[in-house]
Amino acid sequence: TQSTWGLVPVVMAGILGIYGLIVAVIISSNVKDADYTAFAGFVHLGAGVAAGMASLSAGYAIGIVGDCCCFAYARQDKIFVAMILMLIFAEALGLYGLIVALLMNNVTSKGGIECKSAK
Repeated sequence: TQSTWGLVPVVMAGILGIYGLIVAVIISSNVKDADYTAFAGFVHLGAGVAAGMASLSAGYAIGIVGDCCCFAYARQDKIFVAMILMLIFAEALGLYGLIVALLMNNVTSKGGIECKSAK
């Protein structure tokens, strides 16, 4: 029915929380007591911040689009496709943050980046 389509932004915003949970589980599985360097710690911090800020911006965009479009959808049914497209593009921001966090996490699993001093 028409009233259940208003839950689409809520569900899409909940997916952003799952992105954060995925990043947290992957990072915590790579944390080991032995040989955990400061480089790995800062990269893991950066990965978490990247995923968190991307999800925050995506959640903000989903909230604005969801608020405006749900009121518009109550008046006119033709707005639904446009609402879904805007929500998908807003959700992509959080997905990009997840991808960046996973790429950053892969750097630490390879042993880091060597810094050679110039002599």
